[in-house]
Amino acid sequence: MANGQVEITLPDGSKRVFDNPVSGAELAQDIGPGLAKAALALRIDGEMKDLKTVLDQDTAIEIVTSRDEDEGVLELLRHDAAHVMAEAVKELYPETQVTIGPAIENGFYYDFARKEPFTPDDLEKIEKRMHEIVDRDEEITREEWSRNDAVEFFKNSGEHYKAEIIHAIPEDQPIGIYRQGDFQDLCRGPHLPSTKKLGHAFKLMKLAGAYWRGDSRNEMLQRIYGTAWRNEKELKAYLHRLEEAERRDHRKLGREMDLFHLQEEAVGMVFWHEKGWTLYRTLERYLRHKLEEANYKEVKTPQLVDRKLWEASGHWEKFGEHMYTTESEERTFALKPMNCPCHVQIFNQGITSYRDLPLRMAEFGSCHRYEPSGALHGIMRVRGFTQDDAHIFCTEDQIMSETEIFCELLLDVYKDFGFTEVKVKFSDRPAVRAGEDAIWDKAEGALRDAIEATNIAYTMNPGEGAFYGPKLEFVLTDAIGRDWQCGTLQVDFVLPERLNANYIGEDGAKHRPVMLHRAIFGSMERFIGILIEEYAGRFPLWLAPEQVVVATITDEADDYAREVLAALKANGIRASLDLRNEKINYKVREHSLAKVPALLVAGKRESEEKTISIRRLGEKHQKVLPLDEAIAALVAEAKVPGQ
Repeated sequence: MANGQVEITLPDGSKRVFDNPVSGAELAQDIGPGLAKAALALRIDGEMKDLKTVLDQDTAIEIVTSRDEDEGVLELLRHDAAHVMAEAVKELYPETQVTIGPAIENGFYYDFARKEPFTPDDLEKIEKRMHEIVDRDEEITREEWSRNDAVEFFKNSGEHYKAEIIHAIPEDQPIGIYRQGDFQDLCRGPHLPSTKKLGHAFKLMKLAGAYWRGDSRNEMLQRIYGTAWRNEKELKAYLHRLEEAERRDHRKLGREMDLFHLQEEAVGMVFWHEKGWTLYRTLERYLRHKLEEANYKEVKTPQLVDRKLWEASGHWEKFGEHMYTTESEERTFALKPMNCPCHVQIFNQGITSYRDLPLRMAEFGSCHRYEPSGALHGIMRVRGFTQDDAHIFCTEDQIMSETEIFCELLLDVYKDFGFTEVKVKFSDRPAVRAGEDAIWDKAEGALRDAIEATNIAYTMNPGEGAFYGPKLEFVLTDAIGRDWQCGTLQVDFVLPERLNANYIGEDGAKHRPVMLHRAIFGSMERFIGILIEEYAGRFPLWLAPEQVVVATITDEADDYAREVLAALKANGIRASLDLRNEKINYKVREHSLAKVPALLVAGKRESEEKTISIRRLGEKHQKVLPLDEAIAALVAEAKVPGQ
């Protein structure tokens, strides 16, 4: 624009022309007082900027408000919440040093260096002071300082960690200092125009320890976690989700339902109890039936394999530090952390023709990986687990059709468990990978064409592919809105090359197969944990490890109760008997806690009339039915989906 004028293009395509450079705040005021009041920041070329940013050339911008439903707004609010928390801490405990305070998923944290440990009472005081700082409506301004001035300032303020951070900033980067009230902090920004814009929809959650710069050789700091949202409604909903998550915690329910336990003598390994193992085998039988219908060939491969195979496949270099090893006969063996190299060994036995492809090879493969103890979480993250693993050996021309077939199978399986909302992420080449760029170009192109042929929507997940190929990640959304990445499909041109896999083509020559790595559950242990939390332990009848308990009111009904149990078992119902000399209300409470779906109650009348009282989990009223009718209804309900 000529004569020093600046032309601003808004998201709706409209333009505004100014005779001189204009700040984002002035632009918002020019559009209208309502927008000026709601404005939080600017977005220029997709990047968030301070509202005070001066626009001195023609550009397209978006004015960001709290009504915008994207993660960028939440990240902005949470980052400011961290700064407000740091200001509150410095006001209440001036001797404390502030270090690093980023926004994270669902909230924020700040790490502090302080001799005295923070207490829950301190958190209440800090949170109260944060609300006061918001009400002060302190203006937030950005300044750029010289490196020496910034280092000197923070050293003189006793903030030695901040001075150390500044020393690590590259020489060509500006030193940004944000000021709010009397508090100044090193930060790249952006930030809100004032503390009042943060609002009051935040809460401090917990205390934890954290090493400086994440290095255990450094000093231990105190970390305060908090959560922040656009408004009180969102905050309340989040806190409710946390309460629900606690109520559904698979570790708690696993104990109450007597499914499994973990102990120090086998860290990260699951001790399955009878009921838990029944659940495990029910899932395995269900999926095995699905795989047989889909023409998979089930195999079983060794647990211990010579390191030479892992070196040849590339896994030793990539995952060696996470493998359990043992020495024998002057050789090093590793407990397999994955199944794929072993499946190639089966494929390589004999001669495979193009007529044999696609070959779908499945295994419920027991794997072991040395996960850091801090990363372990119940049965969701363990060191010993079983993958519902399969590898499809196919030609390049078959990638598309095999992807379509697999996606249909996967979505059908998830639907049987009530998961109808499935997100798909396309993860392309990571920074560290095996194979040439040309191979990656081909693999990514083939996978992209394949997923687009399914008409399933997907989003990009840059740099998160496997080290040997790009992948699709299938993410489930559970009953309280949490996402779980379970299924995967990976296109691999690299491993068949490394392990010399061949098939004889129609031309009589040798060709490399393409290897599709795929899983639906991901791991049996993790999927069971997800299911426990999805259903809050109240499994549908077909999944419940203990489907029915037959309980007596009086010992006069003991013989009849045994008849009922025998009839249930004869019809394939997983049932047990409770003949204890306890009141029926006590039995009801106990079996409800164990999440037994149906309690069949037998008393003198039921025994005489050959009926049964059915009390369903979570229901106050019971229904009396003829025994044959009750069993028929339970058998119908317990039918495995698709079978």
